[in-house]
Amino acid sequence: MELRNVCVYCGSSAGRDPAYVAAAGALGRALVSRGIGLVYGGASVGVMGAVADAVLGLGGRAVGVIPEALVRKEIAHGGLTELVVTSSMHERKTRMAELSDAFVALPGGIGTLEEIFEAWTWGQLGLHAKPFGFLNVSGYWDGLVSFLDHAVRERFVREPHRAMLVVAEDPEELLDRFAAWRAPEVPKWIRKGDE
Repeated sequence: MELRNVCVYCGSSAGRDPAYVAAAGALGRALVSRGIGLVYGGASVGVMGAVADAVLGLGGRAVGVIPEALVRKEIAHGGLTELVVTSSMHERKTRMAELSDAFVALPGGIGTLEEIFEAWTWGQLGLHAKPFGFLNVSGYWDGLVSFLDHAVRERFVREPHRAMLVVAEDPEELLDRFAAWRAPEVPKWIRKGDE
């Protein structure tokens, strides 16, 4: 799969562990080294600002997409290749998805979870055939990954749909796995009587 632009969902906070910001920088550098552009939430602060600054610092392309209501709250980045200001969160997510060939979640909070899970849901429903995954920095996503495996065991998530989600600790490995990723062809619903 050719990756021209990767959408990165992440926190507008830097978080407690400096490894989160460091990983954002490493992901930004990995994107630029492969000629891949960044699409992200448009902020200049936190993990969001770190990934954009890393890309821009190496001359890469960084497109921010931010709702007008958050321009001041998330402190919109002033040095991007392009800043798209939308009228709503729904428009923001739609535009980010349209611009991107893959989706990554770095450490973040509720918004990051909502965004990556929506991308996953769209993939499960066959609305796109783009890879998505977690960059698991310092075990940040371990608890969530464990829960997802539990959801498979409890038959609320099918194993082929769980397998769609890429989880890696290293940005280069994540991008390699994205490049090799193929959308599975599986029915969405668990039929009555399926074990």
